[in-house]
Amino acid sequence: MTTRTSELTSRDASWSGLRVVVAGIGVSGFAAADALLERGAHVTVVDGLAPRDGSASAERARILDILGATLLLGPGRTGGLPPGDWDLVVTSPGWRPDQPLLAEAAAGGIPVWGEVELAWRMRPSEGAAPWLTVTGTNGKTTTVKMLTSILRAAGLRACAAGNVGTPILEAVLHPDPYDVIAAELSSFQLHWSSSIAPRASACLNVAPDHIDWHGSFESYAAAKGVVYARTEVACIYNVEDPLTERLVEDAEVQEGCRAVGFTLGIPAPSMVGLVDGVLADRAFIEQRTHNAAELATVADLGGDPPPHYVANALAAAALARAHGVPAWAVRDGLRAFRPDPHRIADVATIDGVRFVDDSKATNPHAAAASLGAYPHVVWVAGGLLKGADVDGLVVAAAARLRGVVLIGADRQRIAAALARHAPDVPVIDIADTDTDVMDLVVSRAVDLAHPGDVVLLAPAAASMDMFTDYAERGDAFAEAVHRHSRGE
Repeated sequence: MTTRTSELTSRDASWSGLRVVVAGIGVSGFAAADALLERGAHVTVVDGLAPRDGSASAERARILDILGATLLLGPGRTGGLPPGDWDLVVTSPGWRPDQPLLAEAAAGGIPVWGEVELAWRMRPSEGAAPWLTVTGTNGKTTTVKMLTSILRAAGLRACAAGNVGTPILEAVLHPDPYDVIAAELSSFQLHWSSSIAPRASACLNVAPDHIDWHGSFESYAAAKGVVYARTEVACIYNVEDPLTERLVEDAEVQEGCRAVGFTLGIPAPSMVGLVDGVLADRAFIEQRTHNAAELATVADLGGDPPPHYVANALAAAALARAHGVPAWAVRDGLRAFRPDPHRIADVATIDGVRFVDDSKATNPHAAAASLGAYPHVVWVAGGLLKGADVDGLVVAAAARLRGVVLIGADRQRIAAALARHAPDVPVIDIADTDTDVMDLVVSRAVDLAHPGDVVLLAPAAASMDMFTDYAERGDAFAEAVHRHSRGE
C-alpha cells in the first residue's frame, strides 16, 4: 500500500488530490466515484460497456461528468489501466481479480479496494457506527434483515447495507448517522477488503459457489473467512458446518474476541441453539455453564419454518446479543420480520399440490436446504451453475424427488447427475429458453405431482441465462401457477 493510501483511515483524512481509477459505473462504482469527488479526489471511471441512452448507467455518467470525473466508457476501455500515475483503484464487486485492469494495478503495487473497504475508510474518525457483518454461501440476506429488525426493536437506528438494502457508502455517509450497521458481505466484497474491524461477525455456511470468479473452492472459502478478521466482540460460526469454525480459528481477531456457535441442537456453553422449540442463549449471559436465556420461540418465526430459516434466526440473534441487545428485542424483532419474496414463498395449493417459490436458491447449497424441508418434491431446477458441482445435491435429495423439471443453460449437467445418482426419478428436459417457458414448466410439474407433494422452484443456479434476475424468474413461476389455477 502506498504511503498516501495507508493514511486514509477516516473521512477526515486528506482525500484531496488522490488519483483514483473507479472500475465500473454500476451502483457501487457510482457511489464510490461520487464520494471521492466530493472529497477532492481526481477520479477516472472505466467501464467496458457504453451506457445506452435513457439507461440508469447513462444518468450516472451524466452526473459524474458534471461533478468532474473523467469517463472512459465503452469497448476496449478495460484492457489495462488508463495512462497516468495512480494512487488507488476502487473496483466494483463483479470485476474478477484476473481482469486485466485490476491485474495490472496489482502487479504495479497500486492498492485495489472494493467499495466496502472504501466505505470503512470513510467512516468518521470518532463516533462511527459499529458494523455487524454477515457472509455465507446462503442465508445472508435473510439473516441481515432479521438482524436489522431485532436492532430496530431494541430502539436502535439501524440499517441493512452492503450486498443488500442500502449501499454501504450511502449508509456510512448518511447525514443522520446510524447507531449500528448490519452489513451483508459477499465473497467478492471480502476479497477486496483489508481493514474492516466489525463489532461482531458471522459466516453462516460455506459450500462451493462462484468458483469461476475465485478460481478454486479454497480461494472462495478464504475470502469468506476474511469476515472474521479484526472482529472485536464475537465471531459467530455454524456448529453444523465445521469449516466456519476453522475459519474462526484461523482469523486474527482483537484481544478478548470470543467464538460463539449457533446450532439447531441443544447449545453448549458459548453457543445459541434450540431447547424444546425455544431459541436459547448460553453465550451472552452470566453463569452460562448451567443456565440459558430464552430469546424467542420457533413459533415466533411464523408458520412452520424450515431448519435453515431457524438457523438464520439463531445467527441473527447471536450477532444482536454480541452488540448488547436484550433478549426481549430479539423476540420482538423476529416476530416483526417478514421474509423477502422468492425465499421459500408459498404461491398456491391446487388439488392438494403445494407450489413453493424459492427462486433465490441460486446455488446447490441453497437448493439442498430448500429440498430438505419437504418430504416429497417435484423439483424445478436449472440455469447457470457458475462452475458448481451438483452431484452432492442430487445424492442428498434423491429419496425426496417425485420428479424433476429442468430448464436453462446448464440443465444437462443436472440431468447427468440425476442419471448417475437417481436414475429412477422421472426427468423432463425443457429446452425452450423463452421467458414464458414457466407455463410449460408448471404443466409438466403437475403431471408428475401427487396430492401432498410440493412443486418446488429451487433452481440451484443463477437466472441470467433466461431472466433478468432471480426475482423475475420467481415471478414468472408464480404467475404461471396462478394461470394454471384459473385453467388458463
